Amino acid sequence: MIRVCIYGGSGYTGMELTRLLLNHPDAGVVSITSRRFAGVPVAEVYPVLMGQTDLVYTNDPPEELVKNCDLVFLALPHGASMELAPVFLNAGKKVIDLSADFRIRDLAVYEAWYRKHTAPGLIPEAVYGLPELYREEIRGARLLANPGCYPTSVILGLAPALNSGLIDPSSVIADSKSGATGAGREPLISSLYCEVSGAFKAYKVGGHRHTPEIEQELGRLAKTGMTISFTPHLLPLKRGILSTMYAKLERDVSSAEAVSLYRDFYQNEPFVRICGAGQFPNISSVAGSNFCDIGVTVDKRTNRLIVVSVIDNLIKGASGQAIQNMNIMYGLPEAAGLPRVALYP
Repeated sequence: MIRVCIYGGSGYTGMELTRLLLNHPDAGVVSITSRRFAGVPVAEVYPVLMGQTDLVYTNDPPEELVKNCDLVFLALPHGASMELAPVFLNAGKKVIDLSADFRIRDLAVYEAWYRKHTAPGLIPEAVYGLPELYREEIRGARLLANPGCYPTSVILGLAPALNSGLIDPSSVIADSKSGATGAGREPLISSLYCEVSGAFKAYKVGGHRHTPEIEQELGRLAKTGMTISFTPHLLPLKRGILSTMYAKLERDVSSAEAVSLYRDFYQNEPFVRICGAGQFPNISSVAGSNFCDIGVTVDKRTNRLIVVSVIDNLIKGASGQAIQNMNIMYGLPEAAGLPRVALYP
């Protein structure tokens, strides 16, 4: 049994980690931290877990937590994980970080978009945790950087096309929409019900911090540096992301051929599903699951490939993918503990 500590467990991603791990056959949560709710039962903060767990939030120092765990999930804001990861790693524990602190391979790029890094020596060994692209590296990882939610949807949506040279890397536009849980559980005016319900808006236009992460991974696939146009939007939904990507075609293909290319690329992937020709995915088909559903077509009039991908931002975009990575790191069945059917309707 893998003994798990969730550090920073009172937010939405921490709660999802807790919920999913309660049903994991080979892992269990032994400690979960929260400064705000220290001493409070987890089920009191999240009544959905009532009767499912006796866990109580703690504010124990990391030096104390390392004594009883094998793996630590860092479900912390950007900038906080870099302070704690060295403590757990030096104690011989494995770390899966759900923040952006170890996702960006270029230190200068990270510091330009986020803040000064206090553990730059760990960046070279951090493995980017997108199983569909880096499964072999993940198997031997000690420090894993769990991908962001928007990047997961965009990278999976474009990987087959870039890997095969089907599209012009300089022409990529990504237009993404997310449910309100993507902003976290902190009380923000922009996330209040009256602000979100009945509304639909773009935000951080031309400057969202997931942009360099997306460009980094798409550039590795294209084998060239990439600069993309990425615009996020806020949907009046609790969870889910829908990303639509546009790119100029480098060769003449039909929509059916594009679908076949995508199916071949993902044929052995347990959590990626490709829609049939002329069909496109719906957030409702993946909400509550670890799936990424993708639809693809060719617009002959504009000579562009159009790709639509959907994920649950809290599961495949965060906690579910983190558990998928844990399973790979420990040689467990990749789908262990992960929901295989969406919550529908």
